[in-house]
Amino acid sequence: MYSLLPTHMLLLLLLSPLSWCMDLDTSSSASICADTALIQEGMLDYYEGTRYGGTVGMFQSPYYWWEAGEAFGGMIENWFLCQNDTYESLISEALLYQAGTSYNYIPDNQTMVEGNDDQGIWGLTVMDAVERNLTDPTGDNVPGWLAMAQAVFNTIWARWDDQHCGGGVRWQIFTWNSGYNYKNTISNACLFQLAARLGRYTGNDTYLDVAEEVFDWLVDVGYVVLKDTANVFDGADIGDNCTDITKLEWSYNHGVVLGGAAYMYNATNGTSTWQTRVTQILQGATTYFFRDDIMYEMACQDYKTCNNDQRSFKSIFSRMLGFTSVMAPFTADTIDPLIKASAAAAAQTCNGGTDGHTCGLSWQGGTHDGYYGLGEQMCALEVIQTLLIHDRPAPYKETTGGSSQGNANAGLDSLSTNVLKNELNIKQKDRAGAAVITAIILATLLGGAIWMLF
Repeated sequence: MYSLLPTHMLLLLLLSPLSWCMDLDTSSSASICADTALIQEGMLDYYEGTRYGGTVGMFQSPYYWWEAGEAFGGMIENWFLCQNDTYESLISEALLYQAGTSYNYIPDNQTMVEGNDDQGIWGLTVMDAVERNLTDPTGDNVPGWLAMAQAVFNTIWARWDDQHCGGGVRWQIFTWNSGYNYKNTISNACLFQLAARLGRYTGNDTYLDVAEEVFDWLVDVGYVVLKDTANVFDGADIGDNCTDITKLEWSYNHGVVLGGAAYMYNATNGTSTWQTRVTQILQGATTYFFRDDIMYEMACQDYKTCNNDQRSFKSIFSRMLGFTSVMAPFTADTIDPLIKASAAAAAQTCNGGTDGHTCGLSWQGGTHDGYYGLGEQMCALEVIQTLLIHDRPAPYKETTGGSSQGNANAGLDSLSTNVLKNELNIKQKDRAGAAVITAIILATLLGGAIWMLF
C-alpha cells in the first residue's frame, strides 16, 4: 500500500517555509552531492542500526531485508561518486553484520524467510563494495568483500535446479516458504549479473561460462524475449514447466538483466553478440520505463498500486543504467540524457515533509505527490548521483586497482545451500563449484529442527 501523508502534514507542507524544491544543477558535482547528502539523511530516518535496540544493517518495518541491501548499494555508489566518507563506517558495519556468521549473506535473522533474490541483491551490493574498493573488513578469519561475493555466487549456483523447467534457481531457498515452486527472473538475473561481474573482475572464465548458461536459460524459458524491443517478464511456476509466464514487467528485472549483459559485453571485449543483446534489452528498458524521457514504474505507478518493494525498483534500475553506460560506452548517448531528465524531475519532487526535502514517488508532476518512504528516497538518490557516473573511474578489476581479497571456494562449506522437496541434484561447475551433499543433508535436518522449535 502507498504511504499517504496525513491531511495535517500536507497542510504543514504547503504552509511551511521549509518547503522548497531542490535547486539541482545537473552539471555540477557540488550540487549533485549536496542534494544527495540530504536525500541520504532522509533514507536514514528509517534506519534501525543506529537506534537503541535496533539491528545493524536493517531498516524499520515494513521494509524487508533485501531492500536494505539495495539501499546500501546506493550508499556505496554515493560514497564513491561524491567521495564523501560520512557514512563509510556505517556502510561497512552493515555489510559485515548482515553477511552472517558464514559470510554468505544468509544471516541468522533471515534463515527462515530468505529467498534467492534477497541473497542475490545483497550479493550485487557486496560486489559494489569490491568494484569501488571499499576497504576490506579486518579481524581474525574475516574474509574480504570479494570472498563474500564469491560465497553468495557459490551458494546460489549450487541451487541450480535442472530437474524442473530445464534449469534456473527458484524464488525461495526453503521449502516452507510460499513461492518455492516459482522460478522468477530476479533471482536468476542476480546470479547472471554476479557471475558476469566476478568473471570481469577476476579474469576467471568459469564465472563467464556460468553467466552464459544462466542467460541462455532465461532466454530459452521465455523470461527474456530478445527482439528489437526486448521483454523481460517476471517468472513462472514449475508445475506447468514454467510455460504459464507472468508477463508483468518491472524496471528492476530489466535493469539487472541489462546490467549483466553490459558487464558481459565489457568482459568479452565488446563481442557483437553481447552488443546486440545489450542494444535489444536497453531498447526495451527505455521504451517501457520512460515517459516523456522521465523514468517511471510502468506496471503500477499510474494505477497507484505500487507496494513498498515496487516503490524502490527505480533505484536499482537507475544504478544499472549507469553501469551500462560505462561498461558498454556505445549506450551512453541513449542513457545519459534520460538520466539527466529523470534526475532533474526527481529533484523537483524532493520538497515534501517537514524537513522540506522528502522525495515523492512520481517524477512526472514537478512537485512532491504526497507519497513518501524509504523507496522514494532511494530512487531519487540513485538517479541523481548517476549523473556523476562518468566523472569517476569505472568499476575496478583486479588488474586495474581492485584490492579486495577473494576465495573462489568461499561458501562451499556452508550449511545453507539448498533444500529440495523430494530430491537432491547439485551440479558441480569447475572451481565455481557446488556444495557438499553432506552439508545439504545437515542443512535439511537443521532447518527441520529449527522449524519444529518455532
